[in-house]
Amino acid sequence: MDDDVFHGQIQTIEYKIMSTFLITGAGGYIGTTLCDLLLKNGHKVIGLDRFFFGENLLKETLDNPNYTLIKQDIRYVEPSLFQGVDGVCDLAALSNDPCGDLDPALTRSINFDGRARISRLAKEAGVPRYVLASSCSVYGAGTGKASSEETTPNPLTVYAECNVKAEQAAFSLCDENYCVTALRLATVYGLSKRMRFDLAVNIMTYHAFSNNEIQITGGGEQWRPFVHVKDAARAFASVLESDTDLVSGEVFNVGATDHNFQIATLAYLIREELPFPVQVNHVLSDPDRRDYNVNFRKISEILGFELENSPMDGAKEIYEALKVNAVKFEPKTVTVKWYKYLVDADEIIKSVKLNGRLLG
Repeated sequence: MDDDVFHGQIQTIEYKIMSTFLITGAGGYIGTTLCDLLLKNGHKVIGLDRFFFGENLLKETLDNPNYTLIKQDIRYVEPSLFQGVDGVCDLAALSNDPCGDLDPALTRSINFDGRARISRLAKEAGVPRYVLASSCSVYGAGTGKASSEETTPNPLTVYAECNVKAEQAAFSLCDENYCVTALRLATVYGLSKRMRFDLAVNIMTYHAFSNNEIQITGGGEQWRPFVHVKDAARAFASVLESDTDLVSGEVFNVGATDHNFQIATLAYLIREELPFPVQVNHVLSDPDRRDYNVNFRKISEILGFELENSPMDGAKEIYEALKVNAVKFEPKTVTVKWYKYLVDADEIIKSVKLNGRLLG
């Protein structure tokens, strides 16, 4: 073997097992799972987050000598944080459409301005890779056929709109020295340290467990693609560990074509996985305009990425965790309610401080 080729292979191997990755949104639903996966793969991880959902949920992650916790806001981090970083996974965002609608101005400030700032600072610091967490929600209302990466986005919400703009901002910086990739994630589900019960599979399973009922809202005919949180984390790791020639300047939908389901169908599939009687009921509600199924051929063909879990697997694992009280439904597990609580609490504190000054 040629010496140069041999040493090149050694360098590639070392890169894959000794890199330092900065993960924004490290305390979130996907972020906690991704950090653990990267640590398991032998990387060093800098976990950046406001940690609104608590640091205690990180558990053994904090004991790993290769993990560094940074409690900061992406809108205000110092450029020095990016020194020595080999790649950034930008997951920090107010997650999902209801959260985006709670405070549109704040959502734009974080989900667009904040992430555009992170991608710019990373490039200026010489970080070679940047991976943006985007969403299949950018497709909005489908055209009647599966949306691919070539489909023109049709965002219907502030959250989806910010994902499109964040993608555009990041790709405008992409060049031969700065590899930019965007991952448009299907609707995520499954167990995570930062558990969420405001996601379709998770909340259906919880209601089935607690009430023997699954409620279908929005009509039930709307299509959604689904991906397990562990598979989502694997997709980010796969991009970080792939040759830049394969992923630079690319958008990848993350999911599987046979994991597109209409919401009503999903409810019945979950019911069949649970070992007790469950009633499926349609609830009168406004139609859900978000209606899209997605083509995932690209990530499979280019990166060889395939899902390892199905929504039914997710329902079973969540049921088992609920059964032994390993997870609980609480305010922090419903993102929009927890954000609203934090916003209201912040307003109360500001009011108390102001009144205190006036009275003093």
